[in-house]
Amino acid sequence: MTRHFFSEGVQERFAQSRFDAIRKLGRIAEEEECKFMVVCGDVFESNLVDRKTVLLALEALKDVPVPVYLLPGNHDPLNAASVYGSTVFLERKPVHVHVIEDTTPIRVDEDIEIVGVPWTSKRPLQDLVALATEQLENVVDTMRVCVAHGTVDSLSPNPDDPALISLKAAENAISQNKVHYVAFGYRHSLTEVVDSGYIWYAGTPEPTDFNEMKPGFALVATINEVGVTTKEVNIGKWNFIEREQVDLNTKEDIEALRNWFENLEGKEQTVVKLRFIGALSLSLYSELEELLSHFQEIIGAVETRMNNLVVIPEDADFMDLGFSGFASRTVERLRSNIENSGSDNITSRDALALLVRLAGREL
Repeated sequence: MTRHFFSEGVQERFAQSRFDAIRKLGRIAEEEECKFMVVCGDVFESNLVDRKTVLLALEALKDVPVPVYLLPGNHDPLNAASVYGSTVFLERKPVHVHVIEDTTPIRVDEDIEIVGVPWTSKRPLQDLVALATEQLENVVDTMRVCVAHGTVDSLSPNPDDPALISLKAAENAISQNKVHYVAFGYRHSLTEVVDSGYIWYAGTPEPTDFNEMKPGFALVATINEVGVTTKEVNIGKWNFIEREQVDLNTKEDIEALRNWFENLEGKEQTVVKLRFIGALSLSLYSELEELLSHFQEIIGAVETRMNNLVVIPEDADFMDLGFSGFASRTVERLRSNIENSGSDNITSRDALALLVRLAGREL
C-alpha cells in the first residue's frame, strides 16, 4: 500500500513493516497451533503491483508454517489482469499458499472446509455471499468457514450498493448449519459484526489511515461443536494520530506542542495530522515552522492544516533583523500583504517567517 504523505524512505519502511507482519502472523499461527490462515481479500493493493512487491510478499509467505488461503478482493480481483495469474506469482508461489478461485468448498483437514467467495471484478452487482451460501448443503461432522470480502449491510453508509452483504443471509447460513464461522475482509478495523462471535472482520495487520477504530490486529478463531471463541492479537507497529484542534497563541503553546512531539513513542513509525487554530506573532510562527521542520525529519509523516491559524506581524518581530534599503522595503510590502488579507496572504506570511528564521541564525 502506498500513502501520499510518505516520502520515499518512509514509504519503504511502511512497506517493510507489512512484509514483517506476514512473518509475525506466521509465528502467531504456530504459537496458537492454528490449522491454517485465511486472508480475506486485498492481499495486494492492485493487480498492477510491481514485480518486486510480489516477490517480497511470496518470500515472506514462505516462512508461514501453516497453509495459507488468499481471497481475491476488490483491490486484487480475479480477472484477466489478476496478479494471481501473473508469471512471477505462479512461478514463485510456495506450495502451501493457495488462491481461492471459486466458491467450491475446499477440504483443509478431515473435519474442516473453507468456502471462499472471491471477487472477479472490482464492482460486483449482487450479494456474492448470499449467492454462494444459498447453494450450499448443510454439513454434519465438518466445520465450515466462509471467507468473504465486502461491506455488511448493517455497517454500510450506502444502502443502495448492490454488492452489500446481507447480514441476515449470513446468519441464516450459520443457523442452517451451512457454515459455522464467517471471516470478512474489506473493513480495516477489527470488528465483531454480531455478538454471537460467529461473524468478524479481522481488519488490517497494520494501520493504514487516521479514521480506523481498531486496526493492526489479527484474529485467532477456535471453531468446534461447542461454538466459536476468538482471540485478538495486536501486531501492528505503525500509529496514526490525528488532533482536530491544537490551540496556538503563546510561546507556552509552542513549547507544549514540542513536548508532545518529544513524548511520542516509535516516532519513525508514527503518522501525525494536526489542525491548528489561534493567533501567533510572526516570530512565534517562525518557531512553529522550525519545530515542525525538525520533527518532520524524525517522524514518519507530519501533516498540518493551518487554515484557522492567524499570523499577526508585530513591530517586535522586525526590531533586530538589521535590514535596510531594498530588504527593508520588501519586508514592509510583505507585511502590508498580510495585513490586507489579500490573495498573497499565505505566501507573504511564509516569506516573512523565513526571513525571521534566517535572520536569527549565524550564517
